[in-house]
Amino acid sequence: MGNTSSTAVGTCLSNAVSGNNALLAFPNKPLYQLTDVKPYNLDIPVTPAAVTYPQTADHVAAIIKCATKSNLKVQPRCGGHSYGNYGIGGVSGAIVIDLKNMQQFSMDTTTWTATIGGGTLLADVTKRLHDAGGRAMAHGTCPQVGLGGHATIGGLGPTSRMWGSALDHVEEVQVVLANSSIIRASQIENPDVFFALKGAGASFGVITEFKVRTEPEPGEAVQYSYSFNAGTTAEKATAFKSWQSLISDPNLSRKFASEVVIFELGMIISGTFFGSKAEFDALNIPSKLPQSNGVSITVFNDWLGLVSHWAEDLALQIAGGIPSAFYSKSLAFTPSDMIPASGVDSLFEFLDTANKGTALWFAIFDLEGGAINDVPMNATAYAHRDALFYLQTYAVDIGRVSTTTRNFVNGINQVIMKALPDVKFGAYAGYVDPELPNGQQAYWGSNLPRLEQIKRAIDPNDVFHNPQSVQPAAS
Repeated sequence: MGNTSSTAVGTCLSNAVSGNNALLAFPNKPLYQLTDVKPYNLDIPVTPAAVTYPQTADHVAAIIKCATKSNLKVQPRCGGHSYGNYGIGGVSGAIVIDLKNMQQFSMDTTTWTATIGGGTLLADVTKRLHDAGGRAMAHGTCPQVGLGGHATIGGLGPTSRMWGSALDHVEEVQVVLANSSIIRASQIENPDVFFALKGAGASFGVITEFKVRTEPEPGEAVQYSYSFNAGTTAEKATAFKSWQSLISDPNLSRKFASEVVIFELGMIISGTFFGSKAEFDALNIPSKLPQSNGVSITVFNDWLGLVSHWAEDLALQIAGGIPSAFYSKSLAFTPSDMIPASGVDSLFEFLDTANKGTALWFAIFDLEGGAINDVPMNATAYAHRDALFYLQTYAVDIGRVSTTTRNFVNGINQVIMKALPDVKFGAYAGYVDPELPNGQQAYWGSNLPRLEQIKRAIDPNDVFHNPQSVQPAAS
């Protein structure tokens, strides 16, 4: 692998990018890992056969042709934030198609449909949509995440209860398939491909361009935060039960976004309400939660200011942009899977007494529901249309993740599963967990058989592969 650059595949890749070797990197390049591979999870060592930086869809097509000729796997990378390093293959030996040069942008001011390059990061999506007429779309809060992965896995964020997920905004894509054909896919054109790309994109192709519907930017919004850092285990458990009761109200306003972050020093219930301060006050949230020991209410009248504020979240800064050695898991909860009171008590008891192996850990409960759940389960590959909230657990270690830390993160899930023994939990493909048995089933649920059939039809040799990608159906 070290000599990829001097082999037939190296020559082929050089020709694929029109001889511009600045668009290629191989393992024999000095500082290859640091400057080109850039693993996000330092606990999972990966050495790709090559990292490529195509400038056009034709470059992408030619690179895929080289890979298939040499029987190498391919994975696209946008922001590079895969928890399992799947954007660089997940295991060594893949060809990485880094889309950072795909930055095209335009806005149709008649339909307010935006055309966005497949390599665009969320910070640039926000700014470009704003500059093109005060427009916005639903997406997450981490500015360094790339639209390419985000809008093909789910793409959940504070506005999702009002507007749906990022992938629900996608109306058409230009995509390069395993046979190197460059096609467009939408509900009308290549609808099977479009279905698969909206939730399982990395298994099916390389998207070079998105066409997305946009929304007018929200006006006034209220950012709220209630801290429960001084309380006992029982008091924190009571606060969580109150939050779970609040968010399980089927009539809860879709303008209300919320999350609970539990960490070493305590617990914070925070979020955004997309409306006026008077409307927010009318919800009377404090009356629905126990007395907190720290309250922060901030009114925002500008969208960019609010989005910047989200990016300052501590958990996000630690978990968002900085490569580290970490382990993470997720669980999807539906309205019928509320954690019973005894289970909440057991969870907080465990969080307070378990040997964690690290001081840097988070358990984040994120409210979903609303518009995300309006879309039928079988309309897109993203299958968790019944999820009301997700739990994401996350622990960071120095060097490699210790067994103690891994056991702690697994233990959180085990406590909850014990409290809900009859629930078959799903997991969010945006928080991949390489240790999940049958991850494909957890990520795509009842949509998996259809995805396997589409995979067999358009990528029978499994060119687009990572350790938990969709496999072709047996013939």
